[in-house]
Amino acid sequence: MNSYQADEKGYYGDFGGAYIPEMLYPNVEELRSQYLNIMSEPSFQEEFNQLLKDYVGRPTPLYHAKRLSEKYNTKVYLKREDLCHTGAHKVNNTIGQILMAKRLGKHRIIAETGAGQHGVATATVCALMGIECIVYMGAIDIKRQAPNVARMKMLGAEVRPAMSGSRTLKDATNEAIRDWINNPVDTHYIIGSAIGPHPYPDMVSRFQSVISEEIKTQLLEKEGKALPDYVVACIGGGSNAAGTYYHFLDEPSVGIIAVEAAGKGVHSGESAATSQLGKEGIIHGCKTLLMQTPDGQITEPYSISAGLDYPGVGPLHAHLYRSGRGEFYSVTDDAAMTAGLELSQLEGIIPAIESSHALAVFHEKQFKPDDIVVLNLSGRGDKDLNTYIEYFKL
Repeated sequence: MNSYQADEKGYYGDFGGAYIPEMLYPNVEELRSQYLNIMSEPSFQEEFNQLLKDYVGRPTPLYHAKRLSEKYNTKVYLKREDLCHTGAHKVNNTIGQILMAKRLGKHRIIAETGAGQHGVATATVCALMGIECIVYMGAIDIKRQAPNVARMKMLGAEVRPAMSGSRTLKDATNEAIRDWINNPVDTHYIIGSAIGPHPYPDMVSRFQSVISEEIKTQLLEKEGKALPDYVVACIGGGSNAAGTYYHFLDEPSVGIIAVEAAGKGVHSGESAATSQLGKEGIIHGCKTLLMQTPDGQITEPYSISAGLDYPGVGPLHAHLYRSGRGEFYSVTDDAAMTAGLELSQLEGIIPAIESSHALAVFHEKQFKPDDIVVLNLSGRGDKDLNTYIEYFKL
């Protein structure tokens, strides 16, 4: 039945696993051998759910976007993850992982961040728990996401710039892994996406699965049925998507739609459209689809959205693509920015540029009038105002 969940070795079909240097084996093995037991402890569940409710502000609303629905002649619900504390879905996972780290006896946290939302969410929970926090961030992203850098520093985190490679998310991740190898005993690495060596993709997906759990309950209340016709999410590494799909993966009646960043065009050389351009490869500890040159060097990704600017996708999403379970669309910067402005002016909600990519699906696919389409609005647009201002000359 659970054909789309990770198997005991952390594989989703052909993708996943733990491809790690020997020096990281003890860290990853410690986590792998304990994460499911810790997560199922009643005291863990109680603390996790309490914090999600009182601190994060869950459940987040499921909002019927009437004007957007009218425009595209279908029934659109927005899952309002943008209303979470810190402004995105990322905090669901960081709360879970900080509780995990405490139970494993760790007292130093490292993280990587692209758009800064995961960095902010990590800095937030470290402040909440009084734990040291170091966030690695590409030098280019530090520039383009300045408000989030300021937030992390205000929350007491140290932000360390990654100066190598493209100086974006991939390079920040490399630096974080280096740190972890050097500090194996006292440090927990909070990965922000459904990527990395097993058990990370599965663990992050489980912490984010609260999104699809709530969608089912809320839809039952609003529509008298728990299953939508489609669930839609944007995909970079893919944690918001993993959470949105989780409880629908093995429900064949629910269409799964993934929207990735085509940048300046899939074949422009400036893109992050992994499903179209990726081949099997290993990145950051897992086997997945990865944009690479013919001789296996990782291609530099590009997207106007700092959160989708990643050369691979999480192994779950690679499996959804390869197996045909998911429908994948690649959306350009221009289409995403237009969709973001459209939501702002139709519904009074300014979305993160990541979420704007998902919204652009309505330009790509025609839904039926009686379809129920649930789209995960993964984050709010405050962090992207400068990009919107420059793009639209506001």
